[in-house]
Amino acid sequence: MSDALLERHAEALRLFGERVRAVRADQWGAPTPCTEWTVRDLVNHVTGEQLWIPPLITEGRTVEELGDAFSGDVLGDDPVAAWDRASGAAHAAFAASGALDRTVRLSYGPALGSAYCSELTADCVVHTWDLCRGIGVDDRLPDTLVEFSVKEVMPYADGLAASGMYAEPVDVPPGADAQTRLLAMVGRKG
Repeated sequence: MSDALLERHAEALRLFGERVRAVRADQWGAPTPCTEWTVRDLVNHVTGEQLWIPPLITEGRTVEELGDAFSGDVLGDDPVAAWDRASGAAHAAFAASGALDRTVRLSYGPALGSAYCSELTADCVVHTWDLCRGIGVDDRLPDTLVEFSVKEVMPYADGLAASGMYAEPVDVPPGADAQTRLLAMVGRKG
């Protein structure tokens, strides 16, 4: 399972990175399906999520210890380079021997490294769709990532909107494809 999980994580990071490299200079301020975020805000958010991984997984630090270390602009003058550094370090941290079996202390409590990796992989997949929409490129996601993300999100999908970080789930017609169902669970209309 760990090899498959690490491959899905790497695949999600690669896909998001491809979309980050596709952002034109005039698109960083464009809106995204995340109504509060521009393209730059979205990329900043996902990059910031990657920055948390090494200290939490490799160093065993806690969210409380790190405080607001990754708040604000983490992209600087070169968003692509910032993404590449953060995503590379994040994947290396998860891929280190024993990392997926470690307990990590997250804002909502302790979790296995594998659960944290799964959660962030699915989050990256959904945000890749958001970024595609924001920059106007093909938003079809690879089946392997969609299927992985559906399995990850389904057990807690009903509680996402209550967190205040997601819109209410969207109704989907019978027979909807997996990507439409995934997006609907996280409050997006595909």
